[in-house]
Amino acid sequence: MAKAKKGDFIEVEYTGTLKDNNFVFDTTDIEVAKANNLYESKTEFGPAIICLGQGQLLKGLEEEIEGKEIEKDLVIPLPTEKAFGKKDAKMIKMIPSSAFRKQRIEPQPGLPVNVDGMSGVIKTASGGRCLVDFNHPLSGKDVVYTVKILRIVADDAEKIKSFLKLSLRLKADVEVKEGKAEISIKREIPKEIQSVIEDGIKGLVKTVKSINFKVEKEEKK
Repeated sequence: MAKAKKGDFIEVEYTGTLKDNNFVFDTTDIEVAKANNLYESKTEFGPAIICLGQGQLLKGLEEEIEGKEIEKDLVIPLPTEKAFGKKDAKMIKMIPSSAFRKQRIEPQPGLPVNVDGMSGVIKTASGGRCLVDFNHPLSGKDVVYTVKILRIVADDAEKIKSFLKLSLRLKADVEVKEGKAEISIKREIPKEIQSVIEDGIKGLVKTVKSINFKVEKEEKK
């Protein structure tokens, strides 16, 4: 049976739960998402294609998946250190309530907020000051993932499409022939961004030697 190795593109399905109470915080399964209040109509559910070792899943999870056989049901426990990290006291900050009221936000415990580009949760709000926790919401938690590696992806076009989707949230049609990839996109991408995309693809899909971007013209109604 084939085993997943670093650098492979693999199709996986997974569900992540908290170890202490089985609370589901992430899943690729739409039915599990609906049953656990994780479903959103704009979110695309179903098996995901990732490049193993590229940080497209939790680093600790990818390390555990590496070397595992495909088509096996895996149960992977991750301690805090390999999951979302320990809580850092330096990430809990005191912020004046006035800073939120200027944004027309009435601070109250449990309210998610964004301060200078950092996401956090208000823990306390009293005396004109708020204690805001900027740690990851799941920091300090042991987690458990159930994972199944469905297959190792061999098709280069499928690899490139998954790279564009996961890394850049870019959907595109891709055709690969004799080491040449043609990527059809809806709108022009700056040359600098194209260069970054090219480097990323060539670094992961070794058989691709050249890449051409083609902007699809919309048909006139």
